[in-house]
Amino acid sequence: MVIYPGKPEPSIKRYASIPKNNVNESILTLGSHTGTHVESRLHLRNGREGVADLPLDHFYGKCRVFDLTLVENGICRQDLEKFEVSPEEIVLLKTRNSTLGYVKFLENYVHLKMDAAEYLVNAGIKTLGFDYLSVKKPEGDDEVRELLINNTTLFLGLNLAGIHEGEYTFIGLPLRIDTDGTPARVILVKE
Repeated sequence: MVIYPGKPEPSIKRYASIPKNNVNESILTLGSHTGTHVESRLHLRNGREGVADLPLDHFYGKCRVFDLTLVENGICRQDLEKFEVSPEEIVLLKTRNSTLGYVKFLENYVHLKMDAAEYLVNAGIKTLGFDYLSVKKPEGDDEVRELLINNTTLFLGLNLAGIHEGEYTFIGLPLRIDTDGTPARVILVKE
């Protein structure tokens, strides 16, 4: 899987093996923001809510996938306005990030600009899913990430390559642990 530069790579180490032991068991080591993951306010500030505090209703419900694969660099408000976003909605943004694959880290991934993040927050969405390891511009725009984490539940690292624009049922299954972020399994069901 693609790892954000400077972050630890996942590892799996077997510490019990059959036939020496009665079972096979392993230690998994990975960063809390590895692969598909959900982020919490604790990611940005000590003493804030962790993943275990995120509202459960943000992990399941009707969602819409917006196809933004024609956006070259940064998603702006104008790119989103045509979708008429509603309060309490779950929104997934499919960009060219998904079409380029997850073989190596993209240095120039598509990201959200501040006016787009403000538009989504002001519309009152409850959950945002994005198809890369970060939603902010590479090497900047920390305010975008902070605004989204403080006002929505943010799933990152989604692979939307085979997903078409439209309505789905969203099922986001993060590990319920009290940490800054945690790996998650995300499933879309087309009805």
